[in-house]
Amino acid sequence: MSDVADLTRKKCKPCEGGTPPLAETEAARLLSQLQGWARSGQGIEKLFPFKDHYQTLAFVNAVAWVSHREDHHPDLTVGYNQCRVFYITHAAQGLTENDFICAAKVDALFAL
Repeated sequence: MSDVADLTRKKCKPCEGGTPPLAETEAARLLSQLQGWARSGQGIEKLFPFKDHYQTLAFVNAVAWVSHREDHHPDLTVGYNQCRVFYITHAAQGLTENDFICAAKVDALFAL
């Protein structure tokens, strides 16, 4: 995998209990492909700014659509003109490739 475009073309894989989290070096490599995302505890997060509440909620609905299609769901913190997106794979108790796939797809939505 060479860049973020590769992540956006991938699909999430189902995770079961006992799925191991990514090694720290692999998580760091994948994180380096994403702009503006940062480690937060065992997960990754990014704050997306918007002009107003309507644009914020439109983004939240678009993220919900991606989450449904990928069957991988972030924690969202929504304010008037911003949304914080946090990914972690609970079954792995850490990061998996699914978190980075979804982060890349959320970034692609924001760029529209």
